[in-house]
Amino acid sequence: MAVTLVEKYNPEWPRWFEEIKAFLGEEVVKACLSIEHVGSTSVPGMIAKPIIDLNLVIQPERFEEVKALLETRGYCDQGNLGIKDRESFDLSDESLKKSLPAHHLYITPKDSEELKRHIAFREYLKTHKKDRERLGKLKWELAERFSNNKYPYMDGKDAVVKEITQKALEWYKKKEG
Repeated sequence: MAVTLVEKYNPEWPRWFEEIKAFLGEEVVKACLSIEHVGSTSVPGMIAKPIIDLNLVIQPERFEEVKALLETRGYCDQGNLGIKDRESFDLSDESLKKSLPAHHLYITPKDSEELKRHIAFREYLKTHKKDRERLGKLKWELAERFSNNKYPYMDGKDAVVKEITQKALEWYKKKEG
């Protein structure tokens, strides 16, 4: 069976991130402390859904300003989707959405626990090949087993992702001192 939900690592993913970042425009970039490429596509060698995750890291008091700037680029606020200190945005124009690589865009304040989790997960998997390969193998097997249905796929990897995330947070905390 062909797997379509996930792909083997694509060296184009970092370029896709840069393309989306360029689309956001200079004003958005300048209003942020940083724009982070997170999620599995940010980890070289990782099997992933070909969707770029971006965290726009901001000073909390700049949220309304950055939100307004994103609206001028065609994004609409989707709320926090149940995750504290992370606001989700999506393009409302389907033709514009199709012109860019698939992506999830979030605003996170600089001290957000969600941001720390994303950064720790990314950095940990970059340097811990065994866990990166174990998670990648599981993702591939789940995508095959569930005929690319994303919900059982997500449920099936949840425990391993949580385990690796916990290890990543502990590792990152020690690393950062």
